[in-house]
Amino acid sequence: MAGLEILRGATIAFDLDGTLVDTAPDLIGTLNHILQEDGIAPLAFDSARPFIGHGARRLLEKGLHAQGQAVEEARLDTLTARFIAHYRGRSSDLSRPYPGVIQALTGLKAAGARLSVCTNKLTGLSVPILDALGLTPFFDSVIGADLAPAPKPDPRHLIKAVETAGGQIDRAVMVGDAATDAGAARAAGAHLILVSFGYTEIPAVDLKPDHLIDHYDQLIAACIALLAPCPEPKPGL
Repeated sequence: MAGLEILRGATIAFDLDGTLVDTAPDLIGTLNHILQEDGIAPLAFDSARPFIGHGARRLLEKGLHAQGQAVEEARLDTLTARFIAHYRGRSSDLSRPYPGVIQALTGLKAAGARLSVCTNKLTGLSVPILDALGLTPFFDSVIGADLAPAPKPDPRHLIKAVETAGGQIDRAVMVGDAATDAGAARAAGAHLILVSFGYTEIPAVDLKPDHLIDHYDQLIAACIALLAPCPEPKPGL
C-alpha cells in the first residue's frame, strides 16, 4: 500500500470494547447474571449493548435504571464488586476480535506504528482479554481507566496512552466507537476514526469523526490519509 512510510513513529490508540473486540456477549451476560441474582429481570441484548463503554459501574447503573430500579451508591458499590468478580473469570468466553483486526494490527506494526489500548475498562480486566485473544504482543501500552489521571472523555487518558507507548499526541490517531473516544480525541488534539459497528448511544456518524470505517480493512488507509499532513517524527522515533 502506498504511503505506509507515513505510519512510522505514529501512534494509533484503540478503544477496547466495541472497537477492537466484541465483548458485549460476556459483559451483558455478566450484567444479566447480577440482575437476576437480585431478582431483577434481565435486559434484552440489543437494549443493553449501547450501555457498554463507560466501565462496569456505569453499565450496572444504566442496566438498573433501564429496569426501573433506584440506584443507591452503597448498593452500586456492592453490585460492582460482584460484577467484576463474576466477569473476571469469564471475560473472554464469547468475546472475539472484530473481523480484520489481526490483519490491520499486523500491517500497522509492520509499517512502524506504535499501538496502544486506551480503554475505560480496568487495566486488570483488559489485559486478560488481550492475552486470551492473542492481541497483547501488538501493543506498546495498555492504559485502562485506573492508570489514567481521569477516564475518557478526559484527554489526559488518551495523552497518557500515547506517551506511554512512546509516541506524541500530534502524530496520534484515536480509533473508537463512542462519544467518550470522540471527546478524548478532540480535546487532546488527536485525529479521530470511529467504527460504525460498536457500542454507542449516539450514532457514530453523528459524532463527526475524521473517518468512519465499516471494516478494519479500511483502517490503514484512513490512518495514512489523516497522518499525511502531520509533522515528521522527531529523530529517534
